Amino acid sequence: QVQLAESGGGLVQAGGSLRLSCTASGRTFSINAMGWFRQAPGKEREFVGAISRSGGSTLYADSVKGRFTISRDNTKYTVYLQMNTLKPEETALYYCVARYGTPSSIPRDYAYWGQGTQVTVSS
Repeated sequence: QVQLAESGGGLVQAGGSLRLSCTASGRTFSINAMGWFRQAPGKEREFVGAISRSGGSTLYADSVKGRFTISRDNTKYTVYLQMNTLKPEETALYYCVARYGTPSSIPRDYAYWGQGTQVTVSS
């Protein structure tokens, strides 16, 4: 089993920045891709970004390209999501995910999910 713990959420003004962190524990040696999804109230879960184990392959949703950057530190079993120029419509619960395979934008591809961290962007 793999456990994921997110941190770094909070309240930020529109145009501001936040950095989310997610640390994995348990059978971390089996993890390949890690990433992030988000879900706003009343909306479906949405892919944000994902990164391969080596960091050499990343995948982003079109809506965040150029503003969000995903990275990871395998020595700390941690993945980061740097979010810049945040918009009010990006207010959501942000979930960290992990899987054995390569980066994917499909929720059902991910076996492991964190509890989520709330990001609120005020206008």
